[in-house]
Amino acid sequence: MELAKISALLEKYFEGNTTLAEETQLKEFFTRGEVPPNLVQYKPLFEGFAIAREEKLSKQIALPKEKDTSSFWKWGIAASFVLLLGISSAFFFGNTGLSQEEQEALAAYNNAKETMLLLSENLNKGASKVTYFEEFSENASTLQVINQFNETTSKYLK
Repeated sequence: MELAKISALLEKYFEGNTTLAEETQLKEFFTRGEVPPNLVQYKPLFEGFAIAREEKLSKQIALPKEKDTSSFWKWGIAASFVLLLGISSAFFFGNTGLSQEEQEALAAYNNAKETMLLLSENLNKGASKVTYFEEFSENASTLQVINQFNETTSKYLK
């Protein structure tokens, strides 16, 4: 293999842009015996990969047993559903929680509120009538001025 091609492959290798076939070419180049002196520094790297591939673990590894969490989730969801059902039924079927005195006070408040709304509507109607009265008063004063003008002109013209 050419030295320039190997140098270019090494550069691509360290940038992470090589294919598996190119990496295989590099491993074969560095694991055979003849490596140029300027590339000797990379030889242990590729020899280490070959040694690591041959290593086997002889010791048994004891993996911890997985806990069965599926039943925990099922019971948790069931308990949440029952709790939600209990709370919602208390809101829908329970009493309002007001004592007799509080209910009477609430009824009196609602009655007073309706009365005030009725009074407000009638006052608003009355206020609109006052506006019409003010316009009538202004027009009446204008008519008085016109009447005085007519009387004065009729006195002078006679």
